[in-house]
Amino acid sequence: MKNHHLLVLMLGLACGCGSAKAGVKLSTAKDAAAIEAAKKGTGDPRCDATVADREVSEYDTSGDDFPDVRKVFVRLGDPASSRLVLICREADVNGDGKKDVVRIYDDEGRSLREDVDRNFDGKVDQHTVFQNGQIVRHEYDDNFDGKIETKIYYDNGKPSRAEKDLAGRSTPEQWRPDRWEYYDGGKTVRMGTDVDGDARVDRWDRDAAWKKAQEQPAADVAGSDS
Repeated sequence: MKNHHLLVLMLGLACGCGSAKAGVKLSTAKDAAAIEAAKKGTGDPRCDATVADREVSEYDTSGDDFPDVRKVFVRLGDPASSRLVLICREADVNGDGKKDVVRIYDDEGRSLREDVDRNFDGKVDQHTVFQNGQIVRHEYDDNFDGKIETKIYYDNGKPSRAEKDLAGRSTPEQWRPDRWEYYDGGKTVRMGTDVDGDARVDRWDRDAAWKKAQEQPAADVAGSDS
């Protein structure tokens, strides 16, 4: 039942959906210092509700009387026609009092990026980058060691290729993948591997059916010329 609740909360966060209790402003802060800290959020500048023209709301989506979703809005436009736009959403997925998912939005309310702590150790291990509201890249810390090992790139909302650092050669300043995977129709059709670490593919592996389909048109053309 607990897992079901976590899934529902994650889906609600991703799609911007609310619950029956959404819209109820809550606060469990005991004093002014705690309230001020809560207004600042998890650290991203766009989650700081102490900035002028911003408002914050907290929501209890689980029914345990503790807020698990926090939203920050910015008021834009002239006073007579201003509107509130969501620019930050933070969620405590597992109910431990810490925000595990933080999504940042632009001033049009479109997603910019999302940071997720998948194993609830207090460290972000999944990054999602958006462009014009669509996913363009996922980044994963696969083994939770604080470094990104996998990047998946998207085209029109669908994964097109992945880059992986299997040997752990990357640094914060330089991404050094040694595995490249390419997708077609949701399946891996070819994969290149850099064996010696020179940033060049040493071995290609291809899906047999996909390879045959690519070679068939050329064979047909050659047959028509004979």
